[in-house]
Amino acid sequence: MLSTNWPAPAKLNLFLHITGRRPDGYHSLQTVFQFIDLIDELDLRILDSDKVTRSSTLIDVAAEDDLVVRAARSLKEHTGSKLGVDISVNKIIPTGGGLGGGSSNAATTLVALNELWQCGLSSNELAAIGLSLGADVPIFVHGYAAWAEGVGEELTAIEPEECIYLLIHPGCSVATASVFNAEDLTRNTPPITIRDFLDRGGRNDCESVVQKHYKEVANALEWLGQFAPAKLTGTGACLFAPFSDSHAAIQVKEQLPETWQGYVVKGMNKSPLLERLATERQRI
Repeated sequence: MLSTNWPAPAKLNLFLHITGRRPDGYHSLQTVFQFIDLIDELDLRILDSDKVTRSSTLIDVAAEDDLVVRAARSLKEHTGSKLGVDISVNKIIPTGGGLGGGSSNAATTLVALNELWQCGLSSNELAAIGLSLGADVPIFVHGYAAWAEGVGEELTAIEPEECIYLLIHPGCSVATASVFNAEDLTRNTPPITIRDFLDRGGRNDCESVVQKHYKEVANALEWLGQFAPAKLTGTGACLFAPFSDSHAAIQVKEQLPETWQGYVVKGMNKSPLLERLATERQRI
């Protein structure tokens, strides 16, 4: 059986404060995740055998390390399902950009296979499996824009404005580990409240580190900042700025240097994965 068009949207971190470092080496943070309509799509062929394979490939990512393969195998281990799957990903989201593409792909794999394999796990159970794969996976499993604390797994649904953004990828890839391990990363930002964020916003504590070590990002932030308040998203290379409407964002996008990728996107407080899941359930 082939089940197609399972969406895996990208996300933005509308702000990112690092509030401390835990004894286990992970960082305590506060952030807001919002989805955008830049979306990978997964096709899943359910197999009677118990094999987990992928028919799409990512450059420099072995199948054993691919998050969609790891997600499927983790679900099998947790549930004992005897079915298998071949996974194909139509990759649209840039890698290494801080947009959560790999985590989103893993979450969509978990949500889709939970339904297609008839595992019967709750969203909270799927999110717990997802957390073992990456700190961002639970937000994509639950499918709602959220205020996040802890290492990103303590989620509270909120509804920030669904803005039009110009998103820029300046052509480089940023390693998350290198940012969090940087000596000059700010790790003591005082905690704020959701109301503080909604009233005044926040910054990205990783931005200065990434600018310092990645000239391409620094140049792109300066360029985009001429037109609107620009921020880095997550710990990746991508940056974004809000615009009043799509026309204004497109006008700026048309001026982008040729070596950069630009996307005019809309913020979404509800993931399209939830609608796809509802459609699947109506077929049964």
